[in-house]
Amino acid sequence: MPEPRRRLRILTWHVHGNYLYNLTQVPHDFYLVVDAERSTHHSGRSGALPWGDNVHEAPVERLREMAFDVLLFQSREAWEHEQHRVLSAAQRALPRIVLEHDPPQDSPTDTRHWCTDPGTLLVHVTPYNALMWDNGGLPVRVVEHGVKPLAEPPWRGDDSRGLVVVNNLRQRGRRLGLDIYRDVAARVPLRLVGMDSASVGGDGELSQLDLPEALAAHRFFFHPIRHTSLGLAAIEAMMAGTPVVGLATTELVTVIDSGRNGFIDTRLDRLEAAMHALREDRGLALEWGRAGRRTAQERFGIGRFVADWLRLLDELVC
Repeated sequence: MPEPRRRLRILTWHVHGNYLYNLTQVPHDFYLVVDAERSTHHSGRSGALPWGDNVHEAPVERLREMAFDVLLFQSREAWEHEQHRVLSAAQRALPRIVLEHDPPQDSPTDTRHWCTDPGTLLVHVTPYNALMWDNGGLPVRVVEHGVKPLAEPPWRGDDSRGLVVVNNLRQRGRRLGLDIYRDVAARVPLRLVGMDSASVGGDGELSQLDLPEALAAHRFFFHPIRHTSLGLAAIEAMMAGTPVVGLATTELVTVIDSGRNGFIDTRLDRLEAAMHALREDRGLALEWGRAGRRTAQERFGIGRFVADWLRLLDELVC
């Protein structure tokens, strides 16, 4: 992998664990804000992920006395409120990135982005997100996802059900496809995992370290989400060789070529027909899964992701 021009000290918050794990493959030093309670977005090196030696904890009460080179904001709360409470004026003047993980939700076309500081670089994780936000004239870059699989067991597909991975589906409702999951699950055997999934008939949360094995075991991956960024779980499924069936919405339409490396559509009857075909024909699932794996490795490989971030950070901190 490429090396940075100089090693940077980057302050950020633990917002999306899997994304953060992939981001910290970039060979800089990452400092994660942590408080005594390890509260939301302040949990530091938490969870089961194998954090590298370049990932450090930054106690919130000590932030003002610590030295950083870049501030990387991943939430509106940190940008609008927390930085003013915990950082010095000199620190707040450092090069700043706002990393936007989601598409606009209030209106898909007419939502002005909440970051309005022209001295801040706004980074989107998909071209679709960048297209749909009203970025208000801010400098904008897109760095598409990159995935470093935590494990790579060979795909088997011996469990003929489809695997659905969505956190807090009951709470997030229609946008994340609660109604679609329930409708399809009445006719197609599906297994739902994710935080609070037991409340809607699922199997509960699955450890990040256990997900690769679950993906390898299931015949296909179903992505019922109407409006989201490109879900890392869908990319991880493709990396595992598990064929993806999902809605033809947002960035997924540029990733899945129906009938070649998976299947997408906006008609549930056609999605269900594809799922039944995969359940009945393991060879078809193997064919689509292998093609999807090639697509994911070419487009979302960790080497490309690291190189993109290194270039961006080199340009930001000259």
